[in-house]
Formats: sequence, C-alpha cells, structure tokens
Amino acid sequence: MSGPAGGGLEEAQRVELTVAAVAPGGHCVARVDGQVVFVRHALPGERVVAEVTEVHRGFVRADAVTVLETAAQRVTPPCPYARPGQCGGCDLQHVAPQAQLDWKTTVVREQLVRIGGLDEAACDALGVRVEALPGGPLGWRSRVRYAVDAAGRAGLLKHRSHEVVPIDRCLIAHPAVQELPVLTSAGAQWPDAEAVETVASTGGDVTVTAVVAGRTRIVSGPERVRERAAGREWALPASSFWQVHPAAADALVDAVRELTDPQPGETAWDLYGGAGLFAAALAERVGESGRVTLVEAAGAGVTAARENLRDLPRVEVVAARVETALARRRITGPVDVVVLDPPRSGAGARVVRDVVAAGPRAVAYVACDPAAFARDLRVFTGLGWRLATLRGYDLFPMTQHVELVALLVPGPAAD
Repeated sequence: MSGPAGGGLEEAQRVELTVAAVAPGGHCVARVDGQVVFVRHALPGERVVAEVTEVHRGFVRADAVTVLETAAQRVTPPCPYARPGQCGGCDLQHVAPQAQLDWKTTVVREQLVRIGGLDEAACDALGVRVEALPGGPLGWRSRVRYAVDAAGRAGLLKHRSHEVVPIDRCLIAHPAVQELPVLTSAGAQWPDAEAVETVASTGGDVTVTAVVAGRTRIVSGPERVRERAAGREWALPASSFWQVHPAAADALVDAVRELTDPQPGETAWDLYGGAGLFAAALAERVGESGRVTLVEAAGAGVTAARENLRDLPRVEVVAARVETALARRRITGPVDVVVLDPPRSGAGARVVRDVVAAGPRAVAYVACDPAAFARDLRVFTGLGWRLATLRGYDLFPMTQHVELVALLVPGPAAD
C-alpha cells in the first residue's frame, strides 16, 4: 500500500505491512514502498495493520494496531495497559519469555557487528547470549517512578511522550510496590507532586517519596533503605541509584569477580562506582596488601560509598567525573584491574584511551546499552585490545533493555 500521492507515509495513516527483523528500541523493521518503518507491538514474520505515530526524514515509527497473521512467539500481554496508545514502559509483553531472550540476543549481536566491528563468526565464538535471572517476568521491579498528571493522578508515560497514562497497577512492579496506596485506584491523589517514587529494597524496607517542585519529600517509610548484595548490607537514601531487579546486583558482582579474577596485592579501579558495589567485591579479593580506587561524580553516590565502605581502609573514594580524574591524574596507573560501569551513553573514547594507557591486565565493562558498548568496544580494538568474554543478563524482563558484562584484555583476537 502506498502513502499519499507525491509523498511517503503520514502521521496517523494506517498501512498493512509484513514485519521483518527485530531492531534496537523494542521495534521491528518493515518497509513500505522502500520507506523504513519501525513497528512496535509486532513480531518478525507477522502481517499487521500499523498506525504511523511519527514521521522522520528517512524513516517512520508505527504501532501494530491489528495483527492479521500471528507469529508463534506472540502471547497476550498480561497487562491491559501494554498496548498501542497506552503505557510505554513495557516493550515486549506481547512476546513469550524465551522469545524475549532471543529478541535481546539478536539485538546485542546486531550492535556488535554493525557498530562494534565484530563479525558473525566472532559472535558465535563468544557464545553471545542473554540469560534470565531467577524469578519470573512479572513482579521484579523494586524501584518505580510514577509520573503525575494535571489532575493529580499517578501513572506511567506513553512511549516517547510526556503524557501520563493513569493506571491501577503495574504488573512488573515488586509485590510490595503494587500494594502501596499510590495509584488512583487506591484513592490516592497527588495535587502538588510531579512524580511519586517507590522503593521495595532487598533489605525489606518500603518507602514512598513525592517529588514536589524538584525536591523530594518522604511520604512513608524510612529515608534510608537497606540493600543486601555481595555478602554485605548497604544503607543508602531511598532516592539513590540501585539496581532495580532484586537479583541484579549479585549477578553483576559475580560476573565481574569471575571474569577479572582479582588477586591479592593487586591494584583495582572502580570507575563510575556509585555506592561501591564493585569496589567492595574487588577489595575482598585484593586484600590488605592491595588497593582499590572508586571514582564517582554524583554527590549521593560518593556519600553512600564512603559510608558503606568505611570498614575497608584500602578503598579510596574519589569525588570527580571519571574523565576529569583520569585527565588530571587524580588517579594514575599502573593498575591491574579496571571495572567500567558507565551511564547509558557509554564511557567514550577519551576514557577508554586513558584506561588502556594505565596498563591494566583486564577490564570488566558493565553496559546497560549495547550500542554504547559497541562504540567503546571499537575504540578498545583500535588500541590493540580484544573482547574475550561477553555475558548478557535480562535485568529488565518485558522491556527492550538488557545488561552486558564484558571482559576486555590486551592483545588482538586469535585467528
């Protein structure tokens, strides 16, 4: 089916199309008269009626509003809000759980090849695979931020929109979060708040915080919550960053420890270290004769790290941006092991070059965005390093997000 005479597809137009491969961002790719269409709520191989939601130069976005031919991996979304025009939080509720892992594995491999410079044979040799964590695809999210609409109702945002969808329950939220009287169905109204943040910690604490004029106010529960991970208990403000899947912190720590294998007496860096999760695990391995330096820019993270790691005198906490600490020689090599856990945008070429120049024997790169990791991987390989191991973890079931832990080491890949 063609678009309007003299042009391509237009916003709100409906078009019948056949869906092809998965793409980053929770979409699948289709083409209409040569025009690229990124389609949500679809699966590869399906024939759908899609409604155009955005028009851009070179591509359009659309939602599958009617499925004419159904893929075997399609399931009925458990949440009534996981459909076109409703909540944009879950990208893959229409996909069977095992097929979600396959979907994410495909995306990771595609990014490694298209951006990272690997080939399919290298991906096969690495055994690239996204694995599930313990627990099911629902009831896992321990931190949920609800937006508040003009009527004071809490809800979640539409996809790529600031429009709030009032809901009565979020099914991926932790059961303790689902029980909170936060949503309109429980009679809650938030006339002054712009957002409501909820936490159900692994230490058993449950806190509700209102965000009013950019400032937070505790509504119920403790101001500081306890988390348990890496054999330790952590105390941090309810609004501080922590992994949202209850099993995530331990899974990531175990992977970093196993892949880098820190030895007694070694020196280690934990860059973008947050509250110190990886620094604590590294310190345990390098012992009293070793040394760990944590670098973190966020004030809350620095405070949490200093408080939670005060029993580890061989850990130094540096309050600085990572690129600044490296460039101004606030931290200097040589170093044996480096953990990189950058924000979604990645570490960037400057940080990668400085890390390599410090001469570590191993770098563990913890990535929450495959594309950003692939960009940084290309810098590593250009400097003579190689990707030795890559593990994928589904820390965010029902969404398009995936976490990676990579081991990078000096030396080119073997032929």
